[in-house]
Amino acid sequence: MQQSVKMYTLSTCVHCKATKRFLDACAIKYEFTDVDLIPENERKAILADVMKFNPECSFPTIIIGDTVIVGFQEAKIKAALGLS
Repeated sequence: MQQSVKMYTLSTCVHCKATKRFLDACAIKYEFTDVDLIPENERKAILADVMKFNPECSFPTIIIGDTVIVGFQEAKIKAALGLS
């Protein structure tokens, strides 16, 4: 059974787009939130959630089960998903 995968991304971020393409190519189901597309009145709460996982508040912030990966790090993502 696949672990849950949740990502906080930006719609304009090349690393975020690369992460989505990689997960799609691996047929991994994931949920994502494009933080820059959220209405401003909701964005503060979402950014507070991101900072719980990644105090730097950089993107993408990827949560795979209990593992947090910051940035598009293919080897770490594969390892967290058990693909390596």
